[in-house]
Amino acid sequence: MQLTDLFNLSLVGRSAVTALEYDDAEGRIASLTFGEIDQRSDRVARLLDAQGFVRGDRLAIFLANRVEFIDLLLACLKLGVIIVPINILYREREIAHIVSDAEPKAVVSTQESRSWFPDGTEFIDVEEIRVAAERGLDGPSVRLALDGDTPAAIVYTSGTTGRAKGAVLTHNNFASNAINLLTCWRITREDRYLAVLPLFHVHGLGNGLMTWLIGGTLMRLVERFDIRRAPQLCEEFQPTLFFGVPTVYVRMLEMSDEVACRIGPRVRLFVSGSAPLPAQVLTAFREKFGHTILERYGMSETLMNISNPYEGERRPGSVGYPLPGVSVRIVDGSGSDVGDETVGELLVRGPNLFSGYWRRADATAEAFLPGGWFRTGDLAERSADGYYTLRGRRTDLIISGGFNIYPREIEDLLLEQPGVLDAVVCGHPDERRGEVPVAYLVTDRPIDATSLEDSCRQALASFKVPRAFIRVEALPRNAMGKVQKNLLPTIQP
Repeated sequence: MQLTDLFNLSLVGRSAVTALEYDDAEGRIASLTFGEIDQRSDRVARLLDAQGFVRGDRLAIFLANRVEFIDLLLACLKLGVIIVPINILYREREIAHIVSDAEPKAVVSTQESRSWFPDGTEFIDVEEIRVAAERGLDGPSVRLALDGDTPAAIVYTSGTTGRAKGAVLTHNNFASNAINLLTCWRITREDRYLAVLPLFHVHGLGNGLMTWLIGGTLMRLVERFDIRRAPQLCEEFQPTLFFGVPTVYVRMLEMSDEVACRIGPRVRLFVSGSAPLPAQVLTAFREKFGHTILERYGMSETLMNISNPYEGERRPGSVGYPLPGVSVRIVDGSGSDVGDETVGELLVRGPNLFSGYWRRADATAEAFLPGGWFRTGDLAERSADGYYTLRGRRTDLIISGGFNIYPREIEDLLLEQPGVLDAVVCGHPDERRGEVPVAYLVTDRPIDATSLEDSCRQALASFKVPRAFIRVEALPRNAMGKVQKNLLPTIQP
């Protein structure tokens, strides 16, 4: 069964029901039924077919959140064409790498963005897609015989430490992920989903769009999260379901208590992912909105792996239990399983796991251990009662004088200190100890290094205490909130 067969539970089974609200070109709220969405995508599929697109071709999409992204996604899924979503914050160098690597037959974007693509790139103006969706050729519903292992998307990793690799995600990957979330998070046609996350990322694409289309919820699509607009948007749409990243929830804490008290009780589920959610943010949000955020853990290569329970304890700092069908191990450097309360590398296996890196057999082979276990590169530990807690990236591990230092532990402590708004800890070369931890902080006041050091010494082993506390205006983060450590200012030894 392919994805569109599952989507037909809504596109056909609820064809007359309003599915989507969005801002049109004039800034007015427009709406579409599930049936109209199906018809629009069929028209776009006929346009792509007429332009020579066949199964296995790639179509790159460089668009902010807008209805034409959905038209293109569904059209490509119906034709067996592989979508290549591109982060709209990328510019010439990053875009050129993806275009060269994926070799799409064409790129869909706006005229304003055309100059960012390499010379010779086949370009389709999104306005052509809009016209086709609204006034294109009608006819029988488009459907090819595709199996579940057919590639649906090539999603490029964030590339925070090197050149981005394309993770090939199949129809089965997206389907198993969506079915898990619909079940475990109790997403139904009664929900009202406020979609603020970018559709070019697996969080907004795999968790948001896929569950919306299968579950038959009502979705309000906005271009991006804007704290100035958020209160009014929440008041008008009254969402019951909201997916965000930690930086979104930090901004929401700026809302007045009065607004928070009106929004909180209406929302059934707030979910956080794509970057670690500081425990103090979860606590502050619960106090302000009367709701405990559900934190989960996923990757571009795997979609969702682990989630806090919908019913039960949503433990601060933890990402919860493995989702149904997902197997998890924690191993040491030799690949042997470690016991509870011991940090090691997290391995996963399941139907959510991607089929490999696009045209990178070497990287694919390196990423897997025998038995089909995928090396996430994330460090984690499991509690005695089965909750998993992330401890940072394997490549972020600091080894100082033979001792292992996990930056997340230090960062969590620093975020508890007065005036510290954001924090990241990195390893800095040291002649004697190999590496020492250094903290980069965003603060609302001048840094008191002595006070910070004292707080760290009281709570941590001496070798974990940062050797320097550096104040920065902001931490360099990508579109999903992950810190790009390679862009942090260098310090003198």
